[in-house]
Amino acid sequence: MGMTASTSSSSRLRPPWSSDPEEQAWLDAAKAGSLEALDALLRRHQPWVFNLALRMVWRREVAEDATQEILLKAVTHLGTFEQRSKFSTWLYRIAVNHLLNVRQSEMEERRMTFADMGRSLDECADSDLPDESQAPIGHGLLVEEAKLGCVTAMLMCLDRRQRLAFILGEILGITSEQGGEVMDVSPDNFRQLLGRARADLYQFMHDKCGLVNTANPCRCTKKAGAFMRHGWLDPQHRRFTAERLAAVRDVAPDRLAELEDLQRAYAAIYRDAPLSSAPAIVARLRAALETSRLEAG
Repeated sequence: MGMTASTSSSSRLRPPWSSDPEEQAWLDAAKAGSLEALDALLRRHQPWVFNLALRMVWRREVAEDATQEILLKAVTHLGTFEQRSKFSTWLYRIAVNHLLNVRQSEMEERRMTFADMGRSLDECADSDLPDESQAPIGHGLLVEEAKLGCVTAMLMCLDRRQRLAFILGEILGITSEQGGEVMDVSPDNFRQLLGRARADLYQFMHDKCGLVNTANPCRCTKKAGAFMRHGWLDPQHRRFTAERLAAVRDVAPDRLAELEDLQRAYAAIYRDAPLSSAPAIVARLRAALETSRLEAG
């Protein structure tokens, strides 16, 4: 198998559940011991696993650790994968189980409700951004980082199962059948989880967010400076706008057709967010595997 060409094609962003004839070849070769094939297989899915983790835990470094642990579990147990389901289903079931049980982030430890978040936004007085010539990045990026931080913080007000259903179904665009398989529930139960998450999240956005309801006074341009003042936004260490690969809407399946017109505006905010580049996790795993092989030899 020509792994140079295959590895190059693995860098193309494709939805994790899309048909991929190369994936089966990579899987077979990886199970036979090819590190190059394993590398290509993991690189195919790493961005999606990382972005799922980032939206689940909010803090970038925690998401990086979770992604590495998920991929390591997949590598460790690859020999037991009997291919009774698609590889993507098996891998994201590992990811879901890990993320449901991973240690709580500081956002979760606060047990923040939508009411708590509403009060925090109200108490966070609007503030002008610093002079652009004195800032390390432009105002546009600061405002985008503030927006993405805020809408991701809203996700933290959902419980973990609802949050997972929303990220998988609304943002990454998987079907209820796929979501049910991954979360080990029926398609109907997955739809119920997603429906409750939408209802709670979109009601809050309708009541607070100026992006979807112009009657609301909250504006990202005014909150960005306030978030910086409170230490919630660090221009030097951006969580959500660093290393952008693409907009989620451009690479994930579109499920907006099933929503009412007003709901589409809310969902679009999440799908307009970037699919962020993951750190070099696969490279680190491969280096570790190569080292262990050398030591064993």
